Amino acid sequence: MTSPAAQEAPAGPPTAETAPAPSPAPRSADPASVARRLEAILLVLEEPQSLVSLAAAVGAPVPAVRQAVEALVADYDGETGGPRRGFELREVGGGWRLYVREEYDVVVGEYVNTQAPSRLSQAALETLAVIAYKQPVTRGQVASIRAVNVDSVVRTLLARGLITEVFTDPDTGAIHYGTTDQLLINLGINSLNELPHISPLLDDGSDGFDGEVLK
Repeated sequence: MTSPAAQEAPAGPPTAETAPAPSPAPRSADPASVARRLEAILLVLEEPQSLVSLAAAVGAPVPAVRQAVEALVADYDGETGGPRRGFELREVGGGWRLYVREEYDVVVGEYVNTQAPSRLSQAALETLAVIAYKQPVTRGQVASIRAVNVDSVVRTLLARGLITEVFTDPDTGAIHYGTTDQLLINLGINSLNELPHISPLLDDGSDGFDGEVLK
C-alpha cells in the first residue's frame, strides 16, 4: 500500500507538458486600446473588412470599433493636430482598408512597377472597360464591340480576379461576364455607379468618321 506520506507528497513543479496554457491577455475596451489593435489588423488586411468583421478581429463591440475607425480617419487626415499621412483609411466595397492617398499614386506606382511589373495590356484594359460598362455581357458581344478576338484577354482578366462568370444562357450556352469586387477595390470605389460617364468621352461624329464626310 502507498503510505499516507507518499499520498500527501507534493507532485513537484509542473512540466511543460502538464503546465496549463497561459490565458490570453484581456482585451481592454479602452478606446485607445481598441484603436491600437485595429491599426495592427488594418496593416495586414489585403481586402476591405466590414465593421462587424473588424469588431470580431479586435474583440470589441461594433460601436467601439466604429468610434475607433472614425478616430483613425481623423488622425490620418491630420485633423487631430498631427501630420496628414501619406495613406488613408477609406471605406470601399462595404469594408474598411488602408489605401495610399491619391496624390501619391504616381510615386507608389512607379516603385511597384520597378519591383514587379504586372500592368494590364491596352487590350486587357479596353476589354475590361467594355465588360464594366456593358455587363452582363458575353465574350462574343465584347469581341463584336472591339472588333477583335478577346478569348485570351478574357482568360487573363478571369485569372486576375477582375471579372467573373455571372451566368450561362440556357438556350445558347453563352457565358455572361461581369466585374468583381476586386475591380472596385483596385479602383478605390464603392460601386459601379461611381465609374465616370462614358458619353462625354465618345466622339459625337460632328467632324465625320475617319476623315470622311457623310453624305
